[in-house]
Amino acid sequence: MSHCEMSHCEGEQAVAGTTEMQGPSGTPNGAVAVRHGRLPRRSAARTALTFTGAALAVLLVSSTAVAGYAVLSTVGTVSSNAIDITTPGGTPPPEPPAFGAIEGGFNLLLVGTDNDANQGEEFGERDATLNDVNILLHVSDDHQSAVAISLPRDLVIAHPECTNPETGEVFGAMFAQPLNDAYERGGLGCVVNTVSGLTGLPVDYAAVVSFNGVIALSNAVGGVPVCLVEPIEDPESGLNLPEGESVISGSTALAYLRARYGVGDGSDLSRISNQQAFLSSLLRTVRSGQTLSDPVKLYGLAHVAAENMRFSTSLANPATMISLALSLKDIPLEKIVFVQYPVVDSSEFSGKVEPNQVLADQLMALVQGDQPFLLPDGSTGNGVEAGEAAPPAEQPVAEPPAADPAAPAPVEGSETPAPVTPPVVEGLSGQTAGETTCARANSG
Repeated sequence: MSHCEMSHCEGEQAVAGTTEMQGPSGTPNGAVAVRHGRLPRRSAARTALTFTGAALAVLLVSSTAVAGYAVLSTVGTVSSNAIDITTPGGTPPPEPPAFGAIEGGFNLLLVGTDNDANQGEEFGERDATLNDVNILLHVSDDHQSAVAISLPRDLVIAHPECTNPETGEVFGAMFAQPLNDAYERGGLGCVVNTVSGLTGLPVDYAAVVSFNGVIALSNAVGGVPVCLVEPIEDPESGLNLPEGESVISGSTALAYLRARYGVGDGSDLSRISNQQAFLSSLLRTVRSGQTLSDPVKLYGLAHVAAENMRFSTSLANPATMISLALSLKDIPLEKIVFVQYPVVDSSEFSGKVEPNQVLADQLMALVQGDQPFLLPDGSTGNGVEAGEAAPPAEQPVAEPPAADPAAPAPVEGSETPAPVTPPVVEGLSGQTAGETTCARANSG
């Protein structure tokens, strides 16, 4: 049995023919649209969903001095496991300031894998390690907004040439392959290059976590509140939760984030919306006084993250972690948007999805330009529905600026321009960190 989630396997297909991509310049990394091809069946499925983003998100928003010292105390562990994601000839991210927020915007890729050398066969026997969770976090240049883009694991896209850092094996570029094959082809660096090629965003920082890390990290944060519209029982993941709110951690948190068949319509996209609900709740929890004012919890979280996650070399510097935290700590929850990368069902590859290119181009243009946008009403996805509104975050009241006696007098009849309302992007699915959403059971 290979790539099984718990004891259940589902048929999965992979692209045959690793045809090399040729870009406009003739290089193998040129942008190439998904091409038609054939996907021969594999022996078993790869359906495990891991928790990601939560661990690093906690570190990034925990910006007290205690959190900083906690990260510093784990520098040896973090640095020894760091992964180089720099593309040959690429420009490394800028050095962080000694104190204070990093200047400008940045992109950070959070990857969850379905295998770990230390987890044994508790979650099923696997013959490969897959990047089943891929979340690209973009923070705006002015540090006033952030977008976390969830990329479906079954998204069939072009892959660049990658080299496996452990074996030295070179994998040629391909026109069409599921995204979650990238890690097996070349580790975290290959996932970074694949996602960067798809989105057009350079990835400055990255981190990876596996099943055991999920359990340890959710315990360290003290549990996360989740809401269910009705009871959900998913034998494949081991999830069994009642209707209403529960605070989950450990193996229950892992089961919640792995649950697929018992949630929404049973698809991986429903599972993504469920994950976004969890991460939104996590951010609200971390922003609360109970977490940020608890030195023991913050130290434990930093230590557990260092023991259970691997970071890119660009992120392994504690000063960088603290600088990123300071960049994120004041972004209002309603301006942190979780969105699914736009996709359509593949007509060529059964059970897979392909980019909704028109909508994806619109989304990425907004993200690249740091332009705010709004999600349409009812955009939470098939796995969740809107719950009770979360209490608004307290915002400091700014004092009006003192009048400048040297400033020119206002021109008579001049008016202050009205604020521009961000566009609503129809067709997107997601939610903000300020929204509470509740998981729906699969009634089908």
